[in-house]
Amino acid sequence: MSLEATLAYDLALLIATATTLGFLARKTGQPTIVAYIATGLVLGPVMLNLVGESELTKLMSELGLGFLLFLLGIEMNIDDIREILRPVTNIAILQTILQTSLAFIIPLALGFTMMETVIIALCTVFGATPVIVKLLTDKDEITTLPGKIDVGVLILQDIYLVIILALLSAGNLTDPIAVSYTLAKIFVLMSLVGGLSYLSARFILPGLFRRVAESKHAFFIHGVAWAFLFISLTIYLDLSVEVGAFLAGLGLGQIPYREELKERIRPITDFFMVIFFSSIALTITRSDLLIYWKEAIIASIILMIGNFLIMFYLIDRENFTPKTSFLGSINMTQVSEFSLVVGGLAVAQGFVESEILGYLSLMALLTMSTSSYLINYNQQIYKRVEPYLERFNSEDKKDVQLKEFENHAVIIGYNNIVKRVLPVIKQEYSDIIIVDRNPDNVEKLSRDPDLEYIYGDFNHGEIRKSAGLKRAEFILSVSSNASTQHRILNETNIKSTRFLEAKRFEDAAEFYERGAEYVMIEDAITAEKVSEYLELYIEDPGIFKEEVENDIETFLWGGKRG
Repeated sequence: MSLEATLAYDLALLIATATTLGFLARKTGQPTIVAYIATGLVLGPVMLNLVGESELTKLMSELGLGFLLFLLGIEMNIDDIREILRPVTNIAILQTILQTSLAFIIPLALGFTMMETVIIALCTVFGATPVIVKLLTDKDEITTLPGKIDVGVLILQDIYLVIILALLSAGNLTDPIAVSYTLAKIFVLMSLVGGLSYLSARFILPGLFRRVAESKHAFFIHGVAWAFLFISLTIYLDLSVEVGAFLAGLGLGQIPYREELKERIRPITDFFMVIFFSSIALTITRSDLLIYWKEAIIASIILMIGNFLIMFYLIDRENFTPKTSFLGSINMTQVSEFSLVVGGLAVAQGFVESEILGYLSLMALLTMSTSSYLINYNQQIYKRVEPYLERFNSEDKKDVQLKEFENHAVIIGYNNIVKRVLPVIKQEYSDIIIVDRNPDNVEKLSRDPDLEYIYGDFNHGEIRKSAGLKRAEFILSVSSNASTQHRILNETNIKSTRFLEAKRFEDAAEFYERGAEYVMIEDAITAEKVSEYLELYIEDPGIFKEEVENDIETFLWGGKRG
């Protein structure tokens, strides 16, 4: 078999195995990252020895790391934690200090050398950002107070991660003077590139993406090109690829187009992540994975308990309620997948041997698997331990009242009908979210203080979650896309009020049968008429129902509302 055929075969085997294990992971409630690591363990020297590390997997894994950090940057919108920035900063700084100390003591007590201890400590202080964010998003807890505290801490941790990656890339940890010089250089250069990213987000990126937003392909290409522009800049400045990718994403995370960008970037990131985490495991032998298996189990247990206690103490110290302290802590107990990123770089730079990477891999598998269940059942666990937490309660303990979207209005699309009825909706609902992907509307809607605006395709699941569709009390959709209306009818609460649009009378009849309160026929109703109906619905739902039923009889020849 030729080299090209061998590489293609290895890649196909990796993807097929990762897909199968990923499916099993989702069925059992495990993070897919665990499945990707397991893919490398199954196909590599640990088990079947069918696939080895090649130049192709090395290149693709490097791209995977870059895209992972790029997506991480896009996820970080500072406005998400602005309301609790001060306590989150206090928690994150002290958490990093205390958790690093704990992460240093554990391997030292277990008999590792000083250099191994330093590397292990640097590897095991991060929370698993992609895992935590995904699980909390799926549970609709990402916008709760514990969720925002965790996200804020993760944002600051990830900045710390980027600094650690840049420091390890410099290749010298033994000379204090060289380390100090390297850190100073990293901080200065990162500040310069970060400042450029910030200014770009303010003055360049909004206009740039507004011009290309109509074209899905151009929109995606410009996002990727922006990442490679910053990667090239940081390589030129002798910083790492990861720094450039992260700072490029951080700039994009502050513009109105970020949600749609995340959805465009996520598939290619997921693909490269499969290769990246699989390839890390391909470098581990069976002896590397198992040589420290006892130490890995002991360290995992101590670190998970220690991480929980540290976070609980720090959140409680900021005078949040015991419930917030407990939920914010139980979500942050795992060793991050980034421990493998840092560990892999440390092995490549010759700081430690490959068995340390095996030790870190085993810890990541154990803690991420366990913590996924802790996150999924965090509310049930809290109810069991609630009586024991009363001792931490007091009159001065209170939670910050965040702006959470519940019983709010969601509007899909923005046209003359929406412009006409928006004042009526504003009178009834204090929280209104508009989801629209017309770039001509971005500037106006994103600056309206009475609205929350999301640019993007409503058919993307993450965008519907960002809009809080399942918790909305009123939904108005002026999209003529039938799949959009079906998603609304399938996913919203049966008590929600739904005003939808349809292209055909047959579609309108179906929407009425499925519970829509009112259906607008495209090109057959004026904005003024919709406004009248909406005002009537708000004032007197009974009379509104009679009017709508008369319309159904008139236009749909006897169609009945479900």
